[in-house]
Amino acid sequence: MQKRARQAIVTVTAGLTLIGSVTAAAVVMSPGQGADRAHIAQSPSAAETSSTPQADPSAESRSTGESGTETGTETGTETGGASTAAPITTGEVTAAQADQPVKFVPSETSAATATETTTPKATAPKATTAESAKTAKAKPKLPSGKSTATSFWDAQTASGRPMRYETLASPYWPLGTKVKITYNGKSAIGVVEDFGPAEWAVRQHDIPAILDLSEKMMADLTGVRSNSVHVNFEVLKWGTGRVYRTSGTGYKLAMGR
Repeated sequence: MQKRARQAIVTVTAGLTLIGSVTAAAVVMSPGQGADRAHIAQSPSAAETSSTPQADPSAESRSTGESGTETGTETGTETGGASTAAPITTGEVTAAQADQPVKFVPSETSAATATETTTPKATAPKATTAESAKTAKAKPKLPSGKSTATSFWDAQTASGRPMRYETLASPYWPLGTKVKITYNGKSAIGVVEDFGPAEWAVRQHDIPAILDLSEKMMADLTGVRSNSVHVNFEVLKWGTGRVYRTSGTGYKLAMGR
């Protein structure tokens, strides 16, 4: 035990002596070298250096590598995510993009618009079927056909008018009816102003004699005042006067049925 104590004292004494020698040497040095030597003197001793824990370079390298790996991973992940996202359109077109051909893909809307533009639309009829039927009902077709015509001349007519060239007589048409008479291409227009012929006179002809012409009109059309001929008739306008009868021989013919 005492031996160990003596060794410790000797060791401490030797250390102190070494420190004193180094300090004295630093003072004796020249000014140019003094700074360097003073730096050396102020530097920690090997023992102090050895006793101070030093950081492990390999550990720092590994830490730095791990940090770099983590940073790189995170950055790479974020960068990779951004690279897969849709590019942001800035509204500027580069020269390379301008040189690339643009392929037009028609959409359904543009195709439908083109179809509507190229396809002519049917024009709607001016009048509907109901309107046409209403018009036809409002303006029924007036009677026309072929019949036997006889001639007459009376001093007084049923309408109260005196006998004249245009006077016609009919048992079925109302007074005031305007009729066109055609014989061998020659025509004349008359007005119903009297009643006749009688029933027996109507049915004694092969075609019912549903009208009488004034002798002047008969002479103008046929050249003979008193005559009985086949003529074509066409009612132009219905009269509003009285009617002699509404049935009998030739009634349907007179009504265009």
